[in-house]
Amino acid sequence: MTIRLRGHHLLCLLGYRGMGYSADFCVNMTAIYETLRTNPETEVEIITGPDDVCRAYPQDKSNHCEGTVYGLDEAVLKKLGLKVNERSSWQSLCSRVAETMVPEDISHLCQTCPWEKYGVCADGVGLIKAGKPLPKVGA
Repeated sequence: MTIRLRGHHLLCLLGYRGMGYSADFCVNMTAIYETLRTNPETEVEIITGPDDVCRAYPQDKSNHCEGTVYGLDEAVLKKLGLKVNERSSWQSLCSRVAETMVPEDISHLCQTCPWEKYGVCADGVGLIKAGKPLPKVGA
């Protein structure tokens, strides 16, 4: 199984704690998160544009999966030293985060994200840097 992710969703997944844009979005995001959390050898393909997370984005919301988020994707990939079409295990991607980021990077990279204010993504980076596992959603 390969999970296709755009750049900024690599960081969103580190901070995912069950919050989302809709119930369907949360079901999809939780499935992806728990797959990666419990099977860290799962292959991830870095892509441009809407990915496996975006597929459950609510139709009635503004088109978040296009437009300005491309710049965020590019900034995250640059920070992590990754390229589009690269394939790697989730575990390797988390190791890359631990090597290249600190929690404070989230406030700079993700300053326009509505979820940044909750601090969960910075917390996720901190867990990865400390070698700790990501929590089960709802725990």
